[in-house]
Amino acid sequence: MATVMDASVAPTGPAARGSETIDLTLYVWRQRGPEHAGQLVRYEAPGVSIHMSFLEMLDVVNERLIKHGDDPIAFDHDCREGICGMCGMVINGVAHGPNRATTACQLHMRYFEDGDTIYIEPWRARSFPVIKDLVVDRSALDRIIEAGGFITAPTGGAPDANAILVPKADADTAFDAAACIGCGACVAACPNASAMLFTAAKLTHLGTLPQGQVERYSRTLAMVAKQDDLGFGTCTNIGECARVCPKEISMETIARMNRDLIKASLKRKRRQKGR
Repeated sequence: MATVMDASVAPTGPAARGSETIDLTLYVWRQRGPEHAGQLVRYEAPGVSIHMSFLEMLDVVNERLIKHGDDPIAFDHDCREGICGMCGMVINGVAHGPNRATTACQLHMRYFEDGDTIYIEPWRARSFPVIKDLVVDRSALDRIIEAGGFITAPTGGAPDANAILVPKADADTAFDAAACIGCGACVAACPNASAMLFTAAKLTHLGTLPQGQVERYSRTLAMVAKQDDLGFGTCTNIGECARVCPKEISMETIARMNRDLIKASLKRKRRQKGR
């Protein structure tokens, strides 16, 4: 075992095409639970196929650990197709790893070189406590959705909804925001551990569509308030969130959310004065 305080070595390019396998050194964050101290532990990973995904590489490492009677590395995963958002981890200091618009499960070992050292850590945010090793509790994002990330206004059945004309620009904006998979990379990358990009994506998705207009401003107030209550940091427009987002959600969603938040606050003040 080895404890490492600080290291970040980014891959330099594709693995050499002359070989089908590479030898790697891994430093993986191991932590028994939220009440235990953790540390980076060194593992050798020889003979890794360059055709493996990053998670498949971890599977092979775990098989070797189990074979030797050691505790396997705990990490989250489900679809392994870049859809579910479960596979969040920091790879060489970058959420989801070195490739832009790519989840950790879709990152392949051909992007690493023979002899590389790879540092693998969990999301680092107070709102995402470590459960074990690379697995964190991201249920705080679910609670933001529960605060208002839905439409309760009756919109009829599918034929009625399909009959509502939506301008293409609005449809495109809503569709792009709906691509958010809730992985939490934006929170992990933000120096303030802000969830603004996540919240803004959900608000933009619903608030741009005609069906979402009735509750647009009350939804904004409720979801932003819940986000603040959960201990997420504030947004200072650093932009790391958008840079690491695997679905390339734009910071324009945050600007849109802030405009709605100002309007919603003014509407609320006017209502209060009218009482």
